[in-house]
Amino acid sequence: MILKKFTYLQQLSLTTLLTLLLGTTAIAQEDTTHEVLALYTKEIAAINADSRVKAAMEHILAIESQSRRDLIELTEIPAPPFEEQARAERFAEMLREAGLTDVTIDEVGNVIGRRPGRDGKRVVGYSAHLDTVFPAGTDVTVRFDDEKMYAPGIGDNTRGLVTVLGVLRALEKANIETEADLLFIGNVGEEGLGDLRGVKHLFRDGADKIDALIAVDGGETNRIVFGGVGSHRYRVTFRGPGGHSWGAFGLANPHHALGRAIALFDENAPTVTTVGEKTSYNIGVIGGGTSINSIPFESWMQVDMRSGSQPKLDDIDAVLKAAVEQALQEENKARLEGPELTVDVERVGTRPAAEGDPLSPVVQRAMAATQAFGIEPKLQISSTDANLPISKGIPAVTMARGGVSGSAHAPEEWWQNLDGHIGMQIGILTLLAEAGFVD
Repeated sequence: MILKKFTYLQQLSLTTLLTLLLGTTAIAQEDTTHEVLALYTKEIAAINADSRVKAAMEHILAIESQSRRDLIELTEIPAPPFEEQARAERFAEMLREAGLTDVTIDEVGNVIGRRPGRDGKRVVGYSAHLDTVFPAGTDVTVRFDDEKMYAPGIGDNTRGLVTVLGVLRALEKANIETEADLLFIGNVGEEGLGDLRGVKHLFRDGADKIDALIAVDGGETNRIVFGGVGSHRYRVTFRGPGGHSWGAFGLANPHHALGRAIALFDENAPTVTTVGEKTSYNIGVIGGGTSINSIPFESWMQVDMRSGSQPKLDDIDAVLKAAVEQALQEENKARLEGPELTVDVERVGTRPAAEGDPLSPVVQRAMAATQAFGIEPKLQISSTDANLPISKGIPAVTMARGGVSGSAHAPEEWWQNLDGHIGMQIGILTLLAEAGFVD
């Protein structure tokens, strides 16, 4: 066991090795509080005192029934991963109905509505993702019970889209102008194997510049995501000739190799997960085989690994690959006859880990805007659309969509309008501060 462990340790980062030697235990990412600088508290207070901003805040309350209708309508338009088009088209119509004239759907399916600023020297995005985790055919009919609205995806993230719409409507109603151009965005590909393809396209090399992003996605009203939990996702597939369980006994077995790989990975992963910054792993889906009396010709698993530290993420990645290679060698060595197994390790998802800065202006503005409503902000790291811009050094946060919700990613998902307007109102203040409110 000591020799086998050494194989894994050779591949770990210096940070993880030092932490192992020093015996430091794992550190969980908890909510944290940070001081809001007076500069930003004063900036938000000045914006909040303006009569037009007050009118915008009041309009959020006035349109609650419309926001409720929008939530029902959009929720009942299915938006499975990679099939967001119908919802995107309706969301684009809603942006036009709310007052935007420059609304497009780009090559990957993102909806982008531009609201020109006074000078347009900067561009600030305000976004929510269009997709849900639920597959095609899921019943997305909204039902009501005990003041809650139930439907798959109603909170995550259809309510986020409604928040983006509400903020736009309020700015239009109050005739508020900003220095920067504003982009109101419904982006694709946030969930599952979507792999952030929407924001990756928006922030790709050569794309039109976006100087800051405020994403709307989940959590309690005091939650501000300022850093990114990165993830590596793989589909690992062992392949062989397959055959009859009796007549072909002795052939290398892909299922046996997969089982070895899982056991080795689970045995050695604690060299990474029990030290330093929190790092996780999960075998989420496995498959293959044709019948109980057949040696499978294929066996596969889908693996998710996460960390807020890119070196730690690379370390757990190395442990997985070493386990797969060792399992392949052991199963091939154990076979009695026939060809060797092969293995394909396919990366199916990459979200960069991104270290946030609590003193960044956009983070400070989000915190100050939250405090303006008597709510103490809590900073978190998570896996959201903000990962990508933060990893590129572009200011970004993810903020709450308002109200309360539960059972996300489950068929019994629900959302309830308990002070739901506050999420939109905090969004208004944060967006105006970041985009330059024209007083």
